[in-house]
Amino acid sequence: MSSTEREQLTRPDGTPIRVLTVDDEPSLTELLSMAMRYEGWDVTTAASGTGAVQAARDARPDAIVLDMMLPDFDGLEVMRRIRTEQPDVPVIFLTAKDAVDDRVQGLTAGGDDYVTKPFSLEELIARLRGLLRRSGATTARPGPELVVGDLVLDEDSHEVTRAGEQIQLTATEFELLRYLMRNPRRVLSKAQILDRVWNYDFGGQANVVELYISYLRKKVDAGRDPMIHTLRGAGYVLKPAGA
Repeated sequence: MSSTEREQLTRPDGTPIRVLTVDDEPSLTELLSMAMRYEGWDVTTAASGTGAVQAARDARPDAIVLDMMLPDFDGLEVMRRIRTEQPDVPVIFLTAKDAVDDRVQGLTAGGDDYVTKPFSLEELIARLRGLLRRSGATTARPGPELVVGDLVLDEDSHEVTRAGEQIQLTATEFELLRYLMRNPRRVLSKAQILDRVWNYDFGGQANVVELYISYLRKKVDAGRDPMIHTLRGAGYVLKPAGA
């Protein structure tokens, strides 16, 4: 089941879930980050215990994915230090396949779950989603409607209105608007939009995003205060008019 078919988890205030990923393997960290961002979550990364403690202090994550073996000190010590300031933050440990002692120590010390390397990204995301629900840090989207200001999108009927006036969109325009509305006030890069809406990398054809943003503006913002904004060099953001 894809993330667009599953309920979208957010923080209780509607902002994206925050996850801290800690591992000293850059390729693995990048892979984990991509999978979590696909869920619509905000991801912070660290490659050492010291970096993890500081990142947790700055980002105040809702969950932590934590490698047991780090270059300065181990995951147990990282968890202990972070929990002196955030005692309830849930932690999933990443452990070596044959490191039974690590798994036992991690759970005994207060870790909430563990996965062994190599692991399935789908499994890790599923465990994170379950852990986030159990921790009470999240809320599922309450209904099929997404609402930003006076713009309303019904994910079931595919109807879109602004200030009560119906807006007709093509299938691709609808998916683009849905992605923007699921991430209000959040700057989304062209690469993120291409990956999420078109499901693959267009390479040099990133101007397709500019084209469809212009289509949306003509339908959503025409004759009204604009909601779709361009941040030069960064991407696009949708927010209530006047905000």
